[in-house]
Amino acid sequence: MIEFEPTEDQRLMQDSIAQFAKATLAPRLREFERLRALPDDVLRAGHEIGLSLLTLPEACGGQGQGLVTSVLIEEELGSADAGAAFALSGPGALGTALLELGTEDQARSFLEDFSSSDDDAHTRFGAVAWSEPAPNKQREGFTTTAVKDGAGYVLTGKKAFVTNAPLARRFVVFAQVDETKGWGGIGAFVVEKDNPGLKIGKRHDTLGLDAAAFGEITLEGARVAEAARLHGGANDGDFTRATLRFFAKRALIVSARALGLSRFAFDIAREYCDTRVAFGKPIGHFQAVAFTLADRLMDVESARWLLWKAARAWDAGAREKDALKATAQAAAHALEVAMRTADDCVSLHGGSGFIRDLVAEKLMRDAKQIALACPTTEQLDQLAAALDVQAKLDPALVLPTPDTQAIFT
Repeated sequence: MIEFEPTEDQRLMQDSIAQFAKATLAPRLREFERLRALPDDVLRAGHEIGLSLLTLPEACGGQGQGLVTSVLIEEELGSADAGAAFALSGPGALGTALLELGTEDQARSFLEDFSSSDDDAHTRFGAVAWSEPAPNKQREGFTTTAVKDGAGYVLTGKKAFVTNAPLARRFVVFAQVDETKGWGGIGAFVVEKDNPGLKIGKRHDTLGLDAAAFGEITLEGARVAEAARLHGGANDGDFTRATLRFFAKRALIVSARALGLSRFAFDIAREYCDTRVAFGKPIGHFQAVAFTLADRLMDVESARWLLWKAARAWDAGAREKDALKATAQAAAHALEVAMRTADDCVSLHGGSGFIRDLVAEKLMRDAKQIALACPTTEQLDQLAAALDVQAKLDPALVLPTPDTQAIFT
């Protein structure tokens, strides 16, 4: 028997976050878009209800909730404003990276200040710097390097498409450690914002998700201690698997937001088609429109169940291969559903769908960018296929490298 229905406690938590999203985020989404940020009162409200700490282990100051709970609440946030979901404060992707790539002591040490009771705790952000402005044309691997120097490393290079780059107090930076091993020779390092060798670059002007800040960072001989390196495990190959787990779990979070956006787009399209009258009846009564709505509803429902199934696999301790495969399939589907649903939402609104007086056009722009906020559908398909045929997980193929498609992290 397949069973991954949320528990009563998870439903109560989901309902609580839904109320927050409807009352605090949805009515102000155009304000957030105009400000290109979330106001202090919204950041504080999100922090006070523990949004950023729900899935962190209790040892790291979190509530120890699993991925099913995370997927549930991220859908609710995405259904109000996907941009706001990316713009809320907290460790974000940094937390997932530390948990998958670091030791328990490292995760605890680098995450503890996010759960503090300081008055400015709601203004603290984390970030992961993975992508680079362009592929490395000289060899496989990152252009950014980490060179061993005494008791630590010196990092040099430039990273791009970094979520929270202008805001983060701490980064996990991926760099080339061994140039002879290509994508098998990369490493991850924790770099503090006040590191003298770290320079925050320009903020990207993006197509969508305007409330969130994406940008570049430059490392100019940034020195970090040995303790700042995240090894991902003790054995060869462990780092690639740990990095895959990080991207898989991050993809679930992003895809849940995409699912929320899909739900939002379907709901407003359905409402419009129920009220817009042509030739004496609502346009939703015409077969072509009705079929489109029916298809998009099936998309939304199937994406939700696939995401729940994948999240449940991780929470239940399923075999890593099975959890990775379920995640790749679910995330790829959810990202495609978001684009289809948002696109049809605009089309069903006719000319008014392209006017900023209505939210439909924003959903389409957000959906397009969400598709690049985690491994792309093509990269996820590659991972699912490799797992299905039991091929070796070549990091050059299964990781979202700049050689195939740079992504926002």
